[in-house]
Amino acid sequence: INKSIYKNNTNEIILECLMPVKAVFEDLGIIDYKKAWDYQEELHQEIANIKSGKTNKEKINRIIFCEHPHVYTIGRSGKENNLLINDSILDSINATYYRINRGGDITYHGPGQIVGYPIFDLEQFKFGAKNYIFKLEESIIKVLKEYNIYAKRFKGATGVWIDSDNKGRLRKICAIGIRISKYITMHGFALNVNTDLKYFNYINPCGYTDKGVTSIKNEIGRRLSIEEVKKKILRHIINEFEIQL
Repeated sequence: INKSIYKNNTNEIILECLMPVKAVFEDLGIIDYKKAWDYQEELHQEIANIKSGKTNKEKINRIIFCEHPHVYTIGRSGKENNLLINDSILDSINATYYRINRGGDITYHGPGQIVGYPIFDLEQFKFGAKNYIFKLEESIIKVLKEYNIYAKRFKGATGVWIDSDNKGRLRKICAIGIRISKYITMHGFALNVNTDLKYFNYINPCGYTDKGVTSIKNEIGRRLSIEEVKKKILRHIINEFEIQL
C-alpha cells in the first residue's frame, strides 16, 4: 500500500493509506523504434485526454518492454556531433537515427538490450520527476545485484553505472532518458544485457567522451535469457513503485 505523510492544521502527523496504483504490462518484443515511439505518444495522449475530461475511459498506466533493431536516438539537449558517423555508414551497419523529444543526449538501442517505456500518471503515484528517475534506477540496481553486479548512481548523471567511485573504470550499463508532460511519463530506460557493444563506438554515449559502456554479458562473461531478465525487471518495478498489475 502506498503511504503519504502530511500534517493537519493542528500539526498532528497523519498517515494516509492509498490503494496501490494499477498498471498494465505489455511486451512488444522486437519492434521498430518509430512504431514504438508512435505507440507511446498515443498512450500518453489517451491519458492526457482522460485527465482533461475529454474522454471518460479509466486511466491505465502502462509498463512497456521491447527490443529495437539497431537505432541511435538523440534527445532535446543532444548535440548532433555526438553521432560520429555519416548516413552511408549508418546504412552499412543497418542502423537508423532519430532526434526525439526526451531529455538527454545520444544513445543506442539494439538487439540484446531491454528497453522499458513506463507510461505513468505521476499524480497517481504522488511524486515528481526526481523520485520517478530514482525509482527506475533503483529497480535496475536491484536486478543487477541478483547477478552479483554491484551498480550505483553517478553524481550529476542519470542512469546506472558500475565502478562509479573509480573514474578510470566508470562504465554505464543502463541509460535513462525521459519526457514528462502533464505529469505523464514516456520514454524510459535501456538496460544492456547481451548488447553488441561495438555499436557504442559510433557515438559519444550520452554525450560523454571519457566514460565507458558495458552489459550484463560483458560483466559476468555469459549470455543471459532476455525473458529471464525482463521478469526480474518487472518484479522490481512493481515492488519499487508499489504497482498492482
